[in-house]
Amino acid sequence: MDAVKANGIVLHIEDRGPRDAPALVFVNSVGTDFRIWDAVVPQFPDHRTLRYDKRGHGLSASEGGDSIDAHAADLAALLDARGIGRATIVGLSIGGMIALALSHLRPDLVDRLILCDTAHRIGTTESWQARIDAIRTAGVASIAEATMERWFSAAFRAEQPERVAIARNMLSRTPADGYLSACAALRDGDLTAVAQAVAVPALCLCGTADTATTPELVRSLAALIPGARYADIPGAGHIPCVEAPDTLARLIRGFIEEAPRG
Repeated sequence: MDAVKANGIVLHIEDRGPRDAPALVFVNSVGTDFRIWDAVVPQFPDHRTLRYDKRGHGLSASEGGDSIDAHAADLAALLDARGIGRATIVGLSIGGMIALALSHLRPDLVDRLILCDTAHRIGTTESWQARIDAIRTAGVASIAEATMERWFSAAFRAEQPERVAIARNMLSRTPADGYLSACAALRDGDLTAVAQAVAVPALCLCGTADTATTPELVRSLAALIPGARYADIPGAGHIPCVEAPDTLARLIRGFIEEAPRG
């Protein structure tokens, strides 16, 4: 285990690979920790890869984090602390919004954006408030089964029940305060103007079986970002780094090799 103090809190991190290699940074979705990238990161031995448990998740500190900007400030401070000057940022769901916000807050840190199963605006104020109220009443575990249906395709849930069970446990054990803060950040987050101002190469990806951030929604994000590309991840749900890691890694590598540096 490794940790760093950034933006006043302790974050659980993994920083691996050659320090002088191009950097890839992975940012997680709500209710997950950095283990969701376990099958993706080893496919980039020629890169420096940094992944971390965002505030309120995994082994990181749980206080605060009720805005996308707060999470972006954490990420900026983390990159500064690890001496990473520019990186390709790969963000999943809320992680994609954090990556977008970082490109606005600290454009000097962002070389490219890979925005996976995310959008400039996810859900509605009412839907996030309803989830917040449900968790305050019955806890994170109460939403676990419905969440698995959003996270993974029906085929994956049928064929990989053990892996779904592990994901359900990961979600259920997320600190309630951390999950609620992330929901509040999503409830209040609208990055439409930020997306329109992105000035680095961007790739938007979405699992074709994603019902949480649908392909249509992710395409709408790509349409906002100047010059952005869009690609499907066939058959995958909301967490393709678990369900289709090889396809995701291939798309990431192809974009890195083809897209000019920002």
